[in-house]
Amino acid sequence: MDAALLIFAVSLLLSAALVAAALLRRKPEPVVPPVADPRLDHVIAAQGEIAGQFRQAIAAQAELQRTLSEQIEAVNRRMSESLAENATKTASTIGSIGERLSIIDQAQQNISNLSSQVVSLQEILSDKQTRGAFGQERMEAIVADQLAPTHYEFQSTLSNGSRPDCVIRVPNVKGVIVVDSKFPLEAYEALREAAEAEKRAALARLKADVQKHVKDIAEKYLIPGEVQTPAIMFVPSESIYAELHISCSDMVQKARRMQVVIVSPHVFMLAINTIQSLMRDAKMREQAHRIQAAVVELLQDVKRLGERVGNLRSHFERTSKDIAEIETSMKRIETRATRIEQVELALPDEAVNSDPPKLKVIQSGLRAVNAADSVPSSR
Repeated sequence: MDAALLIFAVSLLLSAALVAAALLRRKPEPVVPPVADPRLDHVIAAQGEIAGQFRQAIAAQAELQRTLSEQIEAVNRRMSESLAENATKTASTIGSIGERLSIIDQAQQNISNLSSQVVSLQEILSDKQTRGAFGQERMEAIVADQLAPTHYEFQSTLSNGSRPDCVIRVPNVKGVIVVDSKFPLEAYEALREAAEAEKRAALARLKADVQKHVKDIAEKYLIPGEVQTPAIMFVPSESIYAELHISCSDMVQKARRMQVVIVSPHVFMLAINTIQSLMRDAKMREQAHRIQAAVVELLQDVKRLGERVGNLRSHFERTSKDIAEIETSMKRIETRATRIEQVELALPDEAVNSDPPKLKVIQSGLRAVNAADSVPSSR
């Protein structure tokens, strides 16, 4: 609406300008005394109205400009705040993305390292000798982690000259437990990669390889009186162990009849825990024997203490008897002393010389007292 007023005011100004220009182009007429022209009054009045409307339009335009400035300023402020907030969020997002990218880089590096390790493991497993060393090291790591060094020995030589991978000694048990590592990887991979028509032949090969390992262990290491039965055949692969129990259960049972037990790493850990329990029981029995010996010695000490207490009691009884006899003597002495005290010694002067027998009686009484005093000492 403000724009329409502005256009209307401009059009009025143009009209006034055109009228003024038309009046100026008219030829000068002879000076005539001024006469009131109603059209000029109308034009002047219209110009006044146009000027008023123009002032109103200018004021409206100023108000509009102020409002627009305030709105633009508010929009700019909101945009600045929004841009700052977006910049903060963007920086946080970029930082989070950077952290995730670093994690991804680390994971990728770990995957690369793992890939190189897998490649090196494949290289190790591809060679029969290194494959055997790998299985032996894994078995040795389990044994060394679970048992004390005094309870096992690697590459020990038996009486027949054979050298199993490991022997385990259980306290107070005659003979050692033999552990030997075998890794029939080639036959297992052939079975896994074989087509359906070739699986029977591959399975027969796996059975034959494992059976040969079992036979070698039974013939080389099971020495009567020196090696405990059963011997342990360590297979360092859980998948091969599972395949043997699923597809070759008859061969596994045959190995047990030959006193050879096939174990995987997890089963071997359980076996080691069982051996540890046996060792703890043996140690407890040994400690129990020591405790029994200590109890026997303690009973002997108690017996000696009882004898000494009896001797002390007899000494106390004799001492009590002696004290009682002494008290009896004291009472006798007291009685005799009382009697002596009651004897009248104050005699008349004339009787002293005339009656000497009484003095003799007193002397005999004193001798009797002395004799009574000598009685406890004789006892």
